[in-house]
Amino acid sequence: MPTYTAPVKDMQFLLHNVLKVTAADTPGYADLDEGFTGAVLEEAGKVASDLLAPLNAVGDREGCVLENGVVRTPKGFDAAFKAMKDGGWTALDCDPEYGGQGLPYLMGSAVGEIFVSANMAFNMYQGLTHGAYSAIHTHGTAAQKATYLPKLVSCDWTGTMNLTEPHCGTDLGLMRTKAEPQDDGSYLITGQKIFISAGEHDLGENIIHLVLAKAPGGGDGTKGISLFIVPKVLVKEDGSLGERNALSCGKIEEKMGIHGNATCVMNYDGAKGWLLGDLHKGMRAMFTMMNEARLGVGLQGYAQAAAAYENALAYAKDRLQGRAVTGAENPSGPADPLIVHPDIRRNLMEQKSFVEGARALTFWAAHLIDRSVRQGDAAAEGLVSLMIPVIKGFQTDKGFDMAVQAQQVFGGHGYIEEWGMSQFARDARIAMIYEGANGVQALDLVGRKLAQDGGKHVMAFFEMVKDECKAHDGDDRMKGFAEPLKVASKQLQQAGMFFMQAGMKNPNAALAGSYDFMHLMGHVCLGLMWTRMAKAAYEALDAGHADRDYLEAKIATGRFYMARQLPACTMHLARIETGADTVMALSAEAF
Repeated sequence: MPTYTAPVKDMQFLLHNVLKVTAADTPGYADLDEGFTGAVLEEAGKVASDLLAPLNAVGDREGCVLENGVVRTPKGFDAAFKAMKDGGWTALDCDPEYGGQGLPYLMGSAVGEIFVSANMAFNMYQGLTHGAYSAIHTHGTAAQKATYLPKLVSCDWTGTMNLTEPHCGTDLGLMRTKAEPQDDGSYLITGQKIFISAGEHDLGENIIHLVLAKAPGGGDGTKGISLFIVPKVLVKEDGSLGERNALSCGKIEEKMGIHGNATCVMNYDGAKGWLLGDLHKGMRAMFTMMNEARLGVGLQGYAQAAAAYENALAYAKDRLQGRAVTGAENPSGPADPLIVHPDIRRNLMEQKSFVEGARALTFWAAHLIDRSVRQGDAAAEGLVSLMIPVIKGFQTDKGFDMAVQAQQVFGGHGYIEEWGMSQFARDARIAMIYEGANGVQALDLVGRKLAQDGGKHVMAFFEMVKDECKAHDGDDRMKGFAEPLKVASKQLQQAGMFFMQAGMKNPNAALAGSYDFMHLMGHVCLGLMWTRMAKAAYEALDAGHADRDYLEAKIATGRFYMARQLPACTMHLARIETGADTVMALSAEAF
């Protein structure tokens, strides 16, 4: 069975050497000294290792069961969920006015990675609740906040988001779920939603569904969509629970992975709901949840890869197979460990360099969200909005690839369920699909985000990368980082120029290259992160930091990424510049 140990040292390096949180002017960051963050992360790591990780295989094996309209979660989930609530982990970065601890979103993200790596399916119950909390906190009335937020913060009640319907996924304009206004200000919600994670379960007293539906007078397409709060159990004026609402779980989906989370078909049969935010402006309110959710899914991508890598590394050090080509390195044994072989090293280095780079990118994005929310920093908000499709799309694509590579280290044992490696790959696979499939993320990036606000956010990103490269002029130690990053950044800009020139004549020319552009930008982002991490590592070495082995390994891992992974940008640019002709050459009938 796989084990898990939280990467506290690496997280601390990012927080204090790279982001330098206590020196930042973001409100709340001054309190994040090394002792405090270390204590939080170490304790989260204990919860993950001792409580959540042992339940990961249990959830995968048992799954969820629908009995008489009630979903039963796997053995041990209920007790673990109670322990999480009692420990205050569900309230970490929530508003103290509603019972939260008020820590920055950055700390919530760091702890979130730990819990996702240990048990992704379990963590989704509280993760989706946090999304519902955020939407109500941002768009709810004072009365709605008072009614729902304290219970969502404590996870006595959990939350969901209901978008998808059987006949429409991404194209929400085709939605059929209806909302009929009532004299008391409520609405009756009627329709069916599918793929609803945590839609029904036995872990909370109530489930607060946020449901997209069409109310009268909204017109066609997404402009007519509104967002509604639809509780599983109606809430009385005094806050106590009343009668069951007219909604039910019709089915639990049988899935490839995340078996421990109940993915439900939800039926709304005239269920009472209340408008959240403005009428016919539901997409704006829902995107409060979706942006947070997409960052969280990008985190899931690398967090599953991180857990898989940890186990692959341990196996590679322990499993004896063959002899090193340069001579026996374990002469007293019958064979050398797998890790002596160059191709195993390549495999592990690809995993390690991706995981650590993606962790840095996600922490930086979480920091931008804190600046946006806590300081009203519009530039930070624009930059993280640009990054969201890259973080979601690139990190989940590569995260799945790395989980498969970790499985490969085990050889045949990786394919056997007993060793648990297939679960990482199966669980990671969904992250490429939900919260907007990765092809949609690429279209969002190229079709919307590049041109957002006149293109000023992508131009700011280019300038940021340029400044980072310039900062290392004359520093021979940083040549292996700054020079490859400069080349890759120019390739990204060249791809953007191609879209501007060719896309005006033929939009397909841009959209045919959107997926490659998302990956090209993902590599540039990780190249930027590795350059910053290398700089921080050298600074720590120069200052006499005690853990030289860790810092030197960090620099060596970064050099691997810049030399072996960043050149993929050349391939992606070449694909982009072929345009749409070869992609669109066949008629539909010719396939």
